[in-house]
Order: sequence, then C-alpha cells, then structure tokens
Amino acid sequence: MNLEPTTPTAKNTADQFVGDVWVDRIAAPHDGDQRMTVAIVKFAPGSRSAWHSHARGQYLRVTQGVARFGTRDGQIIDVHPGETLYTPPGQDHWHAAAGDSFMEHIAMLENADDPAETTERKEHITDDDYAGRFDRRTGDPASRQ
Repeated sequence: MNLEPTTPTAKNTADQFVGDVWVDRIAAPHDGDQRMTVAIVKFAPGSRSAWHSHARGQYLRVTQGVARFGTRDGQIIDVHPGETLYTPPGQDHWHAAAGDSFMEHIAMLENADDPAETTERKEHITDDDYAGRFDRRTGDPASRQ
C-alpha cells in the first residue's frame, strides 16, 4: 500500500467547458489491468461542459451546490448534495452548475480498452440546452414565448 502522489488542481480547457471548471484527480490506473478514474470537479456558477459520452458510463456524486445534467432528448435532471447520477455507456450528456451557486461533484468512471477512447468530446451545449428549452415532439429548441 502507498500514499498516492498529490497532483495540482487543473483548470479545464475552453474547448471542453464554458465558464470556470477545475479538476482534482483522486485516482488513476497504475497498470493495464486497472480502469478506475476518480476526480473532484468544481464548477463556477453557470459553467458547463460540452456534450460528451463515456465508453463505459459514468457515476457523478454531487457534494456541493446544485448540478444540472442534460441529455439529447431534452431531459434535465437537477441533482443535490448526497445524490448520485449514473449515465450509461455511450449516452450523450452534459454537466453544469446551477446559475446561482458553485457546484462540486465526484466523477467516477472506467477507462475504455484504449484510454484515449474513454470520453468522446462533442460540441458545446446551447443556452436552450442548459435552460431545458427543448421541444421533445420535434427535437427542436422550444419556442421562448
């Protein structure tokens, strides 16, 4: 057994997030037989990830603030401290902080056979995606009336 080395907090990049988002790695694989990756991710109010999916799914445990998670069909789930959200393998989704408070979650996932294929990054979400303005019947952003 050994104490894991501490890594500095890293700010996530603008191609993957809108707003200020930081990550603290907790656990990463030591060898080829291990797959588990765990990190604490901190979002400033209103900041959000781009659309993405994970080859083996992901668990997200909210520890502070209110998190918003969205899917391509327009579903928005607000998750509170102590609640855990699961996204299945291959499901496009995004993560965000509510607009009025910081949010922190613990992200837990397993690497794909090729670690470079663990997360598929996609386009940024729109303001309509974040706000949940989506017409489920047509698949189009809903009217702002």
